[in-house]
Amino acid sequence: MFEFGIKDIVDIVAVALMLYYIYRLMKESRSLNVFIGIMVFIPTWLFVSQILEMRLLGSIMDKLVSVGTIALIILFQDEIRKFLYTLGAHQRMRAIVRLFSSEDKSDKTSKKSIMPIVMACMSMGKSRTGALIVIERHSPLDDIVDTGEEIDAKINQRLMENIFFKNSPLHDGAMVILKKRIRAAGCILPVSHSIDIPKELGLRHRAAMGMSQHSDAITVVVSEETGRIAVAINGKFRLRLSAEELESILTKELGV
Repeated sequence: MFEFGIKDIVDIVAVALMLYYIYRLMKESRSLNVFIGIMVFIPTWLFVSQILEMRLLGSIMDKLVSVGTIALIILFQDEIRKFLYTLGAHQRMRAIVRLFSSEDKSDKTSKKSIMPIVMACMSMGKSRTGALIVIERHSPLDDIVDTGEEIDAKINQRLMENIFFKNSPLHDGAMVILKKRIRAAGCILPVSHSIDIPKELGLRHRAAMGMSQHSDAITVVVSEETGRIAVAINGKFRLRLSAEELESILTKELGV
């Protein structure tokens, strides 16, 4: 007799949630047709091999499944990485990690380091100078730093404004800040292809969103067209920020 219990309900719900999350990832990466194709192929494969018991066709489809799994991992490595990062970046998971790690609080960005960033952003906003500033938190950004020019300088308002000055060779890239210092400038960030980003936002904002989707970093954007300031955190934008709002967000998110 077939028994259906609580364990089976949990199993079905877990699979449904997993498929829904995969659907969302595929939709954001413009790979929805691939997801639909997979969802059509799996029932067909099970029907052919398990119900009809067609050995030859079933064997061919078994081989396609084994090879296709590896191919999908290669094709969607960014989406898989994002999924695993989301799990690791969950607040409860971070709390567990902190219990077993000794974090040096002296390395964290201080209040004195936040004000030059805020003042530089406000000044660049008034002069319509585009800027892209990435502030590291827990996720290491060494791979991003390697794409730009290393600076390793104290956080300074004038220095930040000079780096993003329109005639500066580093003004097009992103600046990376970690452990109270400007680590690098002219860095290349991953660009988000999400269709949810408003069309009026440019490439800097897409790069900021991409960075926030790939790490827990805080990315500050100054628009060259409007001079408005925005912040991207955990895949979400906070737009049209004042100096007070920017300072409050940085203070809260950096735990100062």
